[in-house]
Amino acid sequence: MGEKATKQIIANLLDAEEPRIAILDGHGRLCDFFIERSMDHHRTNEIYKAKVDNVLQGMHAAFLNLGDGKNGFLYLADARGIDVKAGMDMIVQVVKNARKDKGARVSSRLSLAGRYLVLIPGGKETGVSKRIEDAAERERLRDILRECKPENCGVIIRTAAVNAEKEALSSDIRELTLLWEKIQADAAQNSAPCLLHRELGLLERVLRDELNDDIGEIVVDTEEDCENIKTCIKQFMPEKEIDVTYYGSTTPVFDVYGIEKQLLEAQERKVWLSSGAYLVIDQTEALTVIDVNTGKFTGSKNLNDTVFKTNMEAASEIARQLRLRAIGGIVIIDFIDMAIKEEKDMLVAELNRQFKNDRCKVKVHGVTDLGLVEITRKRARLDLHTEMMHGCMRCTGLGAVEKEESVAMRIKRFIRKICSDSKNEVLLLECFRTVAEYISETALSSWEDEFEKKIILYGSKDIQWGKYRLDMQGTMEQTERRIVELQKKENRSNVYRTPSA
Repeated sequence: MGEKATKQIIANLLDAEEPRIAILDGHGRLCDFFIERSMDHHRTNEIYKAKVDNVLQGMHAAFLNLGDGKNGFLYLADARGIDVKAGMDMIVQVVKNARKDKGARVSSRLSLAGRYLVLIPGGKETGVSKRIEDAAERERLRDILRECKPENCGVIIRTAAVNAEKEALSSDIRELTLLWEKIQADAAQNSAPCLLHRELGLLERVLRDELNDDIGEIVVDTEEDCENIKTCIKQFMPEKEIDVTYYGSTTPVFDVYGIEKQLLEAQERKVWLSSGAYLVIDQTEALTVIDVNTGKFTGSKNLNDTVFKTNMEAASEIARQLRLRAIGGIVIIDFIDMAIKEEKDMLVAELNRQFKNDRCKVKVHGVTDLGLVEITRKRARLDLHTEMMHGCMRCTGLGAVEKEESVAMRIKRFIRKICSDSKNEVLLLECFRTVAEYISETALSSWEDEFEKKIILYGSKDIQWGKYRLDMQGTMEQTERRIVELQKKENRSNVYRTPSA
């Protein structure tokens, strides 16, 4: 099998509202993270029968009604020679999810991803992933494609196909061809706008795309998903032995593996390196800027050596941070100035090496005249900052705070820990008022049913946004007395409870 498997997949699926999956390297460091909220609708790779609302020739683009929320945006250049006109129906696929005030970007060039390959209906190409570097293996895969490629479809071999048997590739093609036939049949029977195809769920997508020989163990905190994971392993990597462990302790699985702490660090601007140097990461609408600083690192030889070591260490961490934070688009890195050309070349080579196994396409454009390194990285999903944060109302949009959903889920996990060893009837928690309002309107009743306790929230103006604490736990009579005390303190009612509490 080669080198010993070193990575772990940790799946926190206990809360259906927000399943989360983390991938840890051999040192327990978070190297990738996936999250999906039931209240959010991530459309990437979904296929629609859409209706063209209007065509803007000045922008060489069209807006399409997908039947759910904001219109999709289509560049006419992506329409593959179709004469796009207002009122017509089109089958399109979402290639970029909606972001902020922008609708989803769509294309009429469709692709259906399997474990080993991608089927492109109507395409002609036969390609092999550039990450497969062995010439003999590339030719073997091309030979298989020549025998198995369906008519009127293009096929691109994925990296996971290395050493895969012909039957596995043929099976992938058959399944994807049947899927495409079903999509066509549904399109013929249904009027626009309508959804024709939705991507796999979060767990299945991660296992399909991330299972490889590096994965040695999968840990999940829901017993029923153990069998789902084993089924996916048999489907995607039948030859691979991977330990699947059910974690059933009361301490949250992400706490046990130190993931919660690492997630909070991944949302901070400043990232400390092991040497004492640090990065500052600023995301803007147009691009991401990363500044490299020596910080506490003073080196041991001379200034040039200190700068070079700092930059090389930063290159490794930058590659990790871009993957972890799912940052895409243009990235500008201000490394510490180096005068020696050979060292600049070594830095660029190190960046290319670090990005070699990045699932998203990355291009390092070299060092500019100003000493900056320009990188472009393909956007595959919402970045972590956008997923977890929104503009801060208290600072007129100049900063950002956690979304109410994120704070609410942290509070729920906190309550679960308390309930694991508490026999009290009622919990009284203090949190920021807007968060308390959100929980009261969306989740409080279901939480009480789930934990079999009365939960009362006190919305305070004094506590910081995102902070919360257990004020007390006890009987309803004791809790009511405490609420009276709190209301006298602020001279207004900030209590949020269900009608039965």
